[in-house]
Amino acid sequence: MCAMTIEIYGDHHHDGVVDLWREVFPNPSPWNEPEAVILKKRQVQPELFFVALENDRIIGTTIAGYDGHRGWLYSLGVSPAWRRKGIATSLVTHAERVLTKLGCAKLNLQVRVPDNGAAAFYRSLGFEIEDRISMGKRLDRGPAGV
Repeated sequence: MCAMTIEIYGDHHHDGVVDLWREVFPNPSPWNEPEAVILKKRQVQPELFFVALENDRIIGTTIAGYDGHRGWLYSLGVSPAWRRKGIATSLVTHAERVLTKLGCAKLNLQVRVPDNGAAAFYRSLGFEIEDRISMGKRLDRGPAGV
């Protein structure tokens, strides 16, 4: 484990988060462009946007959400140079503690295919693959069929 701290995202973290996400989440879809994600998260539950820092350098992030029933984790990313040092585990554990204090009893996440080891990582933290169908609908494209 390194000498890392976890903070709530602040505007002074913007450039570091954008740089990290461009490295660990290449070729994002238009709705997942770092600037758009940051802007929207700053408007909804900004206190659930966490950054991991080493000497003021962004080395990891995660975003959590809570709807009063279930919690969600998004955008867990760690700089490749800082992987396997407990940073992702610390970010997930931190988010779990904060969500538990809010009354959250169940935490969900989705792993994109190919997962490049992400599913194994989450299994090591106690997450299980559930018998669910993940469905999505883009709401920014207009009415269905248009």
